[in-house]
Amino acid sequence: MVACEAETFHPLKMRFSPSTVTRIGRWASLVLPLALTHVRVAGEADLDLLAVLLLLHSSLIGRREGGWDWLREPWVVATFCWWGWQVLCTLWVSPGHGALGQALLAIRFPLAAAALGCWLLRDVVWRRRVLWLTCACGVYIAVQMLVQAVFGRNLFGIPRFHDGTLTGPYEHPRAAAPLSRLILPLLMVGCAVAEKAQSRLMRTFGLCAATILAVGIMVLAGQRMPLVLSLLGIGVCALLYRPMRPAALAAAAMLPVLVLVARVFSPGSFFHLVTLARQQLTHFGQSPYGEIYTHAVVMAQAHPWIGQGYDAYRHFCSDPATFHGLPGLSEAVPERGWLDLCVQHPHNHYLQALVNAGVPGLILFVLMIATWLKAIWPGRDGHAIAIGLFAAVLIQEWPIASTSDFLNLPLSGWGFLLLGLALAYRVLPIRNGFQAGGVRPIS
Repeated sequence: MVACEAETFHPLKMRFSPSTVTRIGRWASLVLPLALTHVRVAGEADLDLLAVLLLLHSSLIGRREGGWDWLREPWVVATFCWWGWQVLCTLWVSPGHGALGQALLAIRFPLAAAALGCWLLRDVVWRRRVLWLTCACGVYIAVQMLVQAVFGRNLFGIPRFHDGTLTGPYEHPRAAAPLSRLILPLLMVGCAVAEKAQSRLMRTFGLCAATILAVGIMVLAGQRMPLVLSLLGIGVCALLYRPMRPAALAAAAMLPVLVLVARVFSPGSFFHLVTLARQQLTHFGQSPYGEIYTHAVVMAQAHPWIGQGYDAYRHFCSDPATFHGLPGLSEAVPERGWLDLCVQHPHNHYLQALVNAGVPGLILFVLMIATWLKAIWPGRDGHAIAIGLFAAVLIQEWPIASTSDFLNLPLSGWGFLLLGLALAYRVLPIRNGFQAGGVRPIS
């Protein structure tokens, strides 16, 4: 009698059941793309909620029922190793400035991706809903950019940015970066739908037109790195998915034409893509990015083994001991002085890992990203959607790129959402377009 009562008593189960937690998590996953599009605070709260719900669901299910099986996956183990080392470095070197608390909370976004990929989106209906809503957000951003390019203002009446670049649905030019990631699964969803077309010629023509349109929008956006990364992602999709190759070749052939068209209709975009890019590449060491990278490397040289803790570049870039250049990078004093380089982060995820946690931290970060990519690798015979999601995660963590902070929303939120979707698609067999058979949904 006492034993039976002890078995049934569970404080969490008195308020929650696994099915209730799953239901809440699925709706949170559906809201996430909308929140990342326009409400940054809500997006961060949503990711936090997904992480908490994953831990709660696992504790309710228990180890015997497989509630904690996701912890055994290699990509999760590698992520915890990177996170643990960064926490130890922060605790040892610089627990102040709120850095230790931020370092401890850094695991929440990978946990949110695990919640999506290992639990919530295993159900084919909810996986499809989140995918379609994510693609719809990409279409929305692209339409806003097109409207702004044609009429000079977006649907909210916001004009182009003062330098001529497109802002999409925002006041500042931050739409091109997420769009460069979102167009890849969007194009590959188009490929999956086109597989049902009876006419091969019409299918090829449609894919070519869609890809050229996508590249044209990225050219009009006028931001160099998003354009380059989107082209890289399209190339990866074409390499892994044969029907995409004619469209990728057509877009590559049309790229010079699209750039010349931008010179006529969007001189600001042309200046950023061609003139400014040429100046920065020929004098990279003296460019703002080259100077920031130099400063980050100097900081890492001073603390090569344990770095300077979480958000080290923000907190310690003003140290006069780091006010010098490096041969081969930036050797001269910046025109505005060294303190002008004290921005929020070093604009590269790998340099950020190096400055925060030293060489071991960089190695663990590289290992983490490698296990992510291995976990979502679709193979040469993979489904179109899985390939598009893989390419999106790949360019999100491409090492030779300038980007935002690794955990800074909204861009990082899109990255972890796409990672979660990719993880969901890699474990379930995909048949007949979006259908996944042979796997029962998890409650």
